[in-house]
Amino acid sequence: MNDSMTATGLSRIRQISMRVHDVDRAVRFYRDALGLQFLFAAPPRLAFFDCGGVRLMLSTPEPAFDHPGSILYFAVDDIRRMRETLTSRGVAFRTEPHRIATLADREVWLADFEDTEGNALALMSEPKVS
Repeated sequence: MNDSMTATGLSRIRQISMRVHDVDRAVRFYRDALGLQFLFAAPPRLAFFDCGGVRLMLSTPEPAFDHPGSILYFAVDDIRRMRETLTSRGVAFRTEPHRIATLADREVWLADFEDTEGNALALMSEPKVS
């Protein structure tokens, strides 16, 4: 059994695809505003980024697949500081960082925003509680 499967099924995401209508504009947002590591492009339709070992593929939609993208949740240690950093780069947040759950050992915090193509994105932080 390889590292992408367990006895109960799949366990690891390798790549996430997000639809975009303007690849160059989306590359500037993901690279410059969000600070993701740009890997390579396959013009005119594709661009790839590394998200901590998971590859993000931005691509123009094929007519049969022009649908809203998935929500990407980016794990961050300090959600308020990252929100300030991204805001300074022109990212407009829909929500302030807010707690959505308190678990036995940690809290779960979110802050929502959109990319230049209208795809929903979010920062997620899970600070430990003492």
